[in-house]
Amino acid sequence: MVCRASIAADVNFRPMTGFPRLKIVAVGKVKKSWLQDAIAIYAQRLPEVSLIEIKDSTPDQEAAKVATLVKPHEQLIPLSEDGDLYDSPQFAQWLARFDSGEAVFFIGGPVGVSPRLKDTASSVLSLSPLTFPHELARLLLFEQLYRTKTILQGTSYHK
Repeated sequence: MVCRASIAADVNFRPMTGFPRLKIVAVGKVKKSWLQDAIAIYAQRLPEVSLIEIKDSTPDQEAAKVATLVKPHEQLIPLSEDGDLYDSPQFAQWLARFDSGEAVFFIGGPVGVSPRLKDTASSVLSLSPLTFPHELARLLLFEQLYRTKTILQGTSYHK
């Protein structure tokens, strides 16, 4: 079952000048040069986002590694096609609730994310109900984070 999250209009929502520092933990390295180039463009636009790559293994081993990388004050947010869905403005409002250094996004490997990891996460996020290669999911997440930044800063990228 796909969970469709909704966020009511937040009367206290206001554009922000800063953007929270975030982490992305991703399994494996991106091998396709066209994806590397595209990710690099968005990573350059998002100096607030750090990327940590971990070795491709089993979902349970990846979950154990992620557990060592997430600090007690950080909230783990794995990506999965069965996670919460937002449109871009809703995602921006949702992300604006995090303070710097609180959110850690996790992109699993080709087999997906361990169910145990999803059960212990504070939220599970879906970029789409469609299934994407984990390398492409990395690009989509970077693009959506950049889009979110522009929405929160009130610039014109998001139309």
